[in-house]
Amino acid sequence: MKSARSFISKVFLSAHYSIHYRRVRRVQWSSTAPSNHTILFLLNGKLVWEAAGATGGEINRYGALLVNPGETTSVRGAGIEFLTLTLASSFVLDCAVRTGLTRVDNLVAFRQPAITQDERLARSARDMTDELLAEEAGQGVILAALVEQVIVHLLRRYADIRHSSEIELSRAGLVDRRIRRAVELMHAHLNQDLPLEDLAAAAYLSPFHFARLFKKVTGTSPHAYLAALRMMRAERLLAETDLSITEVGARVGYNSSSHFAKAFRQTTGLAPRAFRAAVIRG
Repeated sequence: MKSARSFISKVFLSAHYSIHYRRVRRVQWSSTAPSNHTILFLLNGKLVWEAAGATGGEINRYGALLVNPGETTSVRGAGIEFLTLTLASSFVLDCAVRTGLTRVDNLVAFRQPAITQDERLARSARDMTDELLAEEAGQGVILAALVEQVIVHLLRRYADIRHSSEIELSRAGLVDRRIRRAVELMHAHLNQDLPLEDLAAAAYLSPFHFARLFKKVTGTSPHAYLAALRMMRAERLLAETDLSITEVGARVGYNSSSHFAKAFRQTTGLAPRAFRAAVIRG
């Protein structure tokens, strides 16, 4: 998310998903999760959206946007209330396998970017919002059930499931086997500068061919992918530890706390301190 001025912000993080609720005066949001699925639920207002490979358009109250891993989707609007649900791709596949909708060697993606009317999905978004704002005992259990209901509904109605011999489950989640070693290197060394040459060597490719392949299979450059991983790790550290903002930044590769704060705000729409204050402590 970029340049969002928040009036209300709540964040719930789980091992496999995160839920962000925001009511803002103005928003300019862009997807930044290279290895996750993201769903944006519009609770109030109107948004204009654009996506690579799609025409774009508007969504109104209770519409939704579905973003696949590696896709670039952006929205803008004013007077907005919305919820974003970010799902680990391995968790989505696990739900699909457990419910008998697919096999473990398949790839799950959304067929369409925008949903204009789906009462069941809208009801789930309202229920998640109510649960986030109430912050009552048992919140995690209720949210987990709601999230899995959303996933199953999306799989039934909007999923494109196809076989992929290149995808495998690794320590870094679901990763294309051709770039798995490079992605695992990123996860292991988020606090270090990783030259393109080092990442390419991990994948046993030349820098030129590695950069082309990486862009092809993830939809983004190695540098942008690494930057997104750093912000995802920073969110976890802010939510789950008492480390200072400076130390969190250092652990994800930022020697300057001001540079870290700027990058974090550009990605999430919140300053690190504001994000930490918005996190719901279970």
